[in-house]
Amino acid sequence: MSPTRTLHPRRAAGLAGLLSAAALLVALKASSAPAPHKVSLGATTARAPASGGGSHQPTAITAARRRLLGAPVDVGYGTVQVRVTMSRTRITNVSAVRMPAGRRSSDISDYAAPVLRREVLAAQSATIDVVSGASYTSEGYARSLQSALDAARR
Repeated sequence: MSPTRTLHPRRAAGLAGLLSAAALLVALKASSAPAPHKVSLGATTARAPASGGGSHQPTAITAARRRLLGAPVDVGYGTVQVRVTMSRTRITNVSAVRMPAGRRSSDISDYAAPVLRREVLAAQSATIDVVSGASYTSEGYARSLQSALDAARR
């Protein structure tokens, strides 16, 4: 028979308090997070395929596809600026036009840019998680992206 290990009552209470505090912080963050940014770019138009004959002509859909440049944001270590490509209301691509460079900033930018891009494409908004070790760059990226999304609404 193997011995059972029990926690000292004070340790158990401390652990329970820590877990409840963590749960409260998660709940507060979830309730205070801003709603995802929705963008409406207008209606789409479609052209009907040609009738008759044996020639195949595909239906052409003209979507409101736009490329927008975000505002440059100074983050203390350099400037962050993004370009976003949208099709209707969906973000289809986002790329960093300018990122902090020089010494350690280049390494951080090289690491953070693809992570931030994935975050934006998954979230479909500027409400993204901060990349660990690149908090200033992440904040600048989100602010530049938000300015482009705001321009898309106009």
